[in-house]
Amino acid sequence: MSIPFQKYHGTGNDFLIIHADEHVPDRGALAERECDRTDGVGADGVLFLAPEETFNPPRVVMTLFQPDGATAPMCGNGARCAAEWTMNRTGSDSVMIDTQAGTLRADRDGEDVVIEMTPLTFDPGEIPVAADEPVFNAEIEGLEVSVVNTGVPHAVSFVDDVDDVDLEELAPPVRHADVFPGGTNVTVASPDGSGGFRQRTYERGVEGETDSCGTGAVAVAVVARRLGLTDADPVDVHPPGGHLRVSFNDRGRPTLAGPVEHEFDGEVAVEPPIEP
Repeated sequence: MSIPFQKYHGTGNDFLIIHADEHVPDRGALAERECDRTDGVGADGVLFLAPEETFNPPRVVMTLFQPDGATAPMCGNGARCAAEWTMNRTGSDSVMIDTQAGTLRADRDGEDVVIEMTPLTFDPGEIPVAADEPVFNAEIEGLEVSVVNTGVPHAVSFVDDVDDVDLEELAPPVRHADVFPGGTNVTVASPDGSGGFRQRTYERGVEGETDSCGTGAVAVAVVARRLGLTDADPVDVHPPGGHLRVSFNDRGRPTLAGPVEHEFDGEVAVEPPIEP
C-alpha cells in the first residue's frame, strides 16, 4: 500500500510532509528509507503533521523524523514548512505549531514565513554539554566553538571563510564528542562582508551537511551577538540554500524568516504490519 506526501523546502532544507492520520506502522523506518537521496525520494527529514483547524489561529502538531530514523525536538526550517503547509490548507496567515521543544507561532510576511523560535539557552545542563559554565570559544576536538541550544544543541565556530572548511571531516568528531551526551549539530560561520554571516551546518540525525539549517542560523546570530561580533537586528544569515533573517522580538525571543516552497506531491510505499 502507499500513502500521499507533499514535498516542501525552506532555503533548500527539504522535507516530506505526511498527514499524521495516515497509518504508518514504523515512521522511523519510512524516514530512513525515503530520506535516502539515492534509493528514496530524498529529503532532510519527514514531518508528520496533525492539524487542529478549529483553533484560531489554526494549530498543527509537528513530529520530525530524521534520516537516521530518530526524532528531533525542533527544526526551524521544518517548522516553517509545517506552517506553510497549514496556511495553505486553512487560508490563514498565522498558525501555532506544537513541537517537542515547545509551541511556536508562525506568520506570513510577504513571501516569507516568519516563526518565533523556542527560548534559547547557554545553560550547560539544558543544552546539554558537560561543563560547569556556559561554553564560549572553547576548543572541542580541535575546533574552537561556542555552545547554545536553539531548540536543539549547536556548537558554533566562527572562521575566516566557510568555503575553506572541510566540514565532513571536521564536524563528526565534535558532533560525537563525549562532552555532548546527546550529540550536537556543528555550525561554522564567517562574515559575509555586509554585516551578516555565511553559514554551513553539519546536522545531527542527517549525519551530513544540509543546504540550510534554521536552528543553526539562529545559533549563528545569537552567538555572534553574545561574542560582540555584531549588534545588528535583524542578522542576515546565508546558508548555501538561500537567505534567512534572524530578528529579536520584544519578548527577547529570536524569530526566523525566509521563503518556503512547495516542490511536488507524490506517494510512498508503506510496509503493512507483520501479523503475529
